[in-house]
Amino acid sequence: QVELVESGGGSVQAGGSLTLSCKIGPYDYSDYCQGWFRQVPGHEREGVAAIDADGSASYADSVKGRFTISKDNDKNTHNLQMNSPKTEDRAGNYCVKELDLTCDPIALTLTLNYWGQGNQLTGSS
Repeated sequence: QVELVESGGGSVQAGGSLTLSCKIGPYDYSDYCQGWFRQVPGHEREGVAAIDADGSASYADSVKGRFTISKDNDKNTHNLQMNSPKTEDRAGNYCVKELDLTCDPIALTLTLNYWGQGNQLTGSS
C-alpha cells in the first residue's frame, strides 16, 4: 500500500534551489499518489507535497509558492523542487508512493500516521 524512502538531501541547482528525486524499484507508479513528507526527531510528521495520478499537485501551506512537485511516469520517478530552501527544509525528507489515499499533504500525513501506528518511520526501497 505504501512505499517510501528517505532522501539523502537532493542536489543543489543554480539559484540556490534544491531538487529531491524519488525512485522506488522498477515499478509503474503512474496511478499512485506520489508525494513527500518531512519527519525529524521531536517533531510531528508533516506532509509537504503530493501529486496525483492525473498530475494535479497540492502543497502544505508552509511550502506553497516555494516548492514544486512533479513526476515522470516514464522514469517512474517523482521530484520536489525547493526554491530558496530553509534550513529546516533540508532534513528528514521522505518520498512516498501510495495507492489508497486522497492525494494531498494532509491526507498523506494521516495515512502515514495510521500506517506507522505512531512509530518512527524509516526509509526503505
